[in-house]
Amino acid sequence: MSVGDAVSLLRGGILEILVLASPVLLVAMVVGLVVSILQATTSIQEQTLTFVPKIAAIMLVLALLGGWMFGSLEQYTRDLFAMIPQMAR
Repeated sequence: MSVGDAVSLLRGGILEILVLASPVLLVAMVVGLVVSILQATTSIQEQTLTFVPKIAAIMLVLALLGGWMFGSLEQYTRDLFAMIPQMAR
């Protein structure tokens, strides 16, 4: 296995992580922004108010996209296992 192959594997792994984590992180960021704007306009400065909507939104995203995330991760893992014989040469 050459250095180029190792870099390609690392690049693929990082890309897979970014693709799988981005929907959850994006939803958490948007919900946090909306809640903070709501808190600023109503002058409600309750710290625990931000956690419940974020957790609910994250759970909803995981429920909706969990199958796709698992399928993508499964395919990536299968591709890695299929590459093991080529790496041993």
